Amino acid sequence: MRLGLPTTDGPPRRPDRPVADAVRGHWVDRHAPEALRPYLRLARIERPIGWWLLLLPCWWSAALAAVAVGRPGPDPWHLVLFLIGAVAMRGAGSTYNDIADRDLDARVERTRLRPLPSGRLRVRHALAFLVLQALVGLAVLLQFNGTAIVVGLASLAPVAIYPFMKRVMPVPQLVLGLAFAWGALMGWVALTGRLDPAALWLYAGTIAWVVGYDTIYAVQDIEDDEIAGIKSSARFFGSRVREAVAACFGLALTGIGIALFLAGIGLLGLLGVLAFGAHLAWQVWRLDPRDGARALRLFRSNRDAGLILFAGLALDAIWQGLA
Repeated sequence: MRLGLPTTDGPPRRPDRPVADAVRGHWVDRHAPEALRPYLRLARIERPIGWWLLLLPCWWSAALAAVAVGRPGPDPWHLVLFLIGAVAMRGAGSTYNDIADRDLDARVERTRLRPLPSGRLRVRHALAFLVLQALVGLAVLLQFNGTAIVVGLASLAPVAIYPFMKRVMPVPQLVLGLAFAWGALMGWVALTGRLDPAALWLYAGTIAWVVGYDTIYAVQDIEDDEIAGIKSSARFFGSRVREAVAACFGLALTGIGIALFLAGIGLLGLLGVLAFGAHLAWQVWRLDPRDGARALRLFRSNRDAGLILFAGLALDAIWQGLA
């Protein structure tokens, strides 16, 4: 049997079109060779928000660790490594998720044009691509100290189980949060070689942020998820989804705020977290559970929220380190 291609027991091959939530006019759709497009889409290259959201907690943690040890700013080399690693591991995680979810994805309007359910890519080719991306991530991880390597490898546990949680957990975003917030530990341990309470509080706050923004994202799929039997926080909270997102963001600010206090943050870092909180409040105010297009825009705006917080932490580290 030729997996992923048109067969009597598989989905028909659909036209080569970008999925609904891809960035319009992205270079993958305009310039990438047609043979590479399914792989690039499997890695979500045309949806960069994913690797941004994986990267930002790493950068927060790196900047906060710099404040704690008195270093004038986060280590630039670490920031570059985290960038490469975030793109590679987000691609690997997405590839793994799509392999596991290919049957479910075929039943959801937003995801049925992904490379595997659309029949544009065979499963064995996706597996080979998964291994390649994982090797890139491993090469990045090996550049850090031994403790950071162990902590980084431990992140594979929530990544491995997440695709299956949407079948059994009412709020699978909690497991996604465990995975996507892991960078809040990595930046700290990469610089200090240990895990301190500040890093753990940052991790806890970041988990709540992930649950909040991914609940916004899940608003797009409520009707299709009900038909396909996919569980999500947006379905679970129902008409109270705005209140639930507000609670998640409140918990995020609490955890992150405690982390900043423990690390000895100064005025610039405080201004950064206040601006971050204002952005989260704006998202809650603008959220309309009936408007999937707006939900997607709000979800994507978390990149800007995260960059605001990083700027405050990094500037605070520079200021304190040079003072």
